Amino acid sequence: MSKLVTIYGGSGFVGRYITRRLAKEGWRIRVAVRRPNEALFVKPYGVVGQVEPVLCNIRDDDSVRAVMRGADAVVNCVGILAPSGKNKFDAVQHEGAERVARIAAEEGVGRLVHISAIGADRDSDSDYARTKALGEEGVLEHWPQAVILRPSIMFGQEDEFFNRFASMSRFGPILPVVGADTKFQPVYVDDVAQAATKAVLGEAKPGIYELGGPEVATFRDLMQTMLDMVRRRRLIVNIPFFIAGIMGSAFDLVNKISFGLINGPLTRDQVRNLKRDNVVAEDAMTFADLGIRRTALEAIIPDYLWRFRPSGQYDAIKESARNLRVDHE
Repeated sequence: MSKLVTIYGGSGFVGRYITRRLAKEGWRIRVAVRRPNEALFVKPYGVVGQVEPVLCNIRDDDSVRAVMRGADAVVNCVGILAPSGKNKFDAVQHEGAERVARIAAEEGVGRLVHISAIGADRDSDSDYARTKALGEEGVLEHWPQAVILRPSIMFGQEDEFFNRFASMSRFGPILPVVGADTKFQPVYVDDVAQAATKAVLGEAKPGIYELGGPEVATFRDLMQTMLDMVRRRRLIVNIPFFIAGIMGSAFDLVNKISFGLINGPLTRDQVRNLKRDNVVAEDAMTFADLGIRRTALEAIIPDYLWRFRPSGQYDAIKESARNLRVDHE
């Protein structure tokens, strides 16, 4: 009988890529999510019955245990960029991560893979970074042989980074950013999924891996690359951290008084994160230790950012027509 893996957050950005890869490896997969009806798109990743979305609340012991029972491996991809309702940073990224590891140990699961993030730091003033670090500590307390993956900012067809700013670039001559000089090492989401798959298959030694792409670039440089891809000229304007902090606090207040119904484009916690570079540490285990060749940014983003070009899918045709006229003349 094929082996069974439970993937918490398996329909999310990185989770769906891990699900797809493990399905190709022949694993049966439980995709543990809060809303199974919204995760039905993962079922065709495998043959009939191979991939099944199941209801799970990572804040509840019984719920986490029910979907883990009988699993040979567990992958935890659950994380949030901003708190919403009862899904606070501590509840999800710290307590939730520790809960998954503790119950995995109690259930005798064979392997555990945990998705964290570069910048995890228990002493950080950012709740996101602090709870990521506490989650890692909780995982290692109950599962010392776990594989923990810390990706930099991830890109891919469904990303919330390049898609978001490409969409913003359609309106007005200015593209505002916070932390224009902050450095990132964008990593292709499927490369991270490949690393997680190797860990599930037992092809990665235990420990913490920091995963970044082949290029290190500032926020401003990444935005310029994106603008070049979407064929738009915009003035990239850096918003000072002081002003961005005030804006983030205001948006946080609106979110609070609306009981989470209104989410602003920026939070104060995100401003704190943007003050720090998001790149792989020199002494960290990396893709090289996993034998994975990293995918370049320019090889992927044109495949999904084309729709933000002035003429969308017809932009390339217009460029070709202009070249033909020049050649003819």
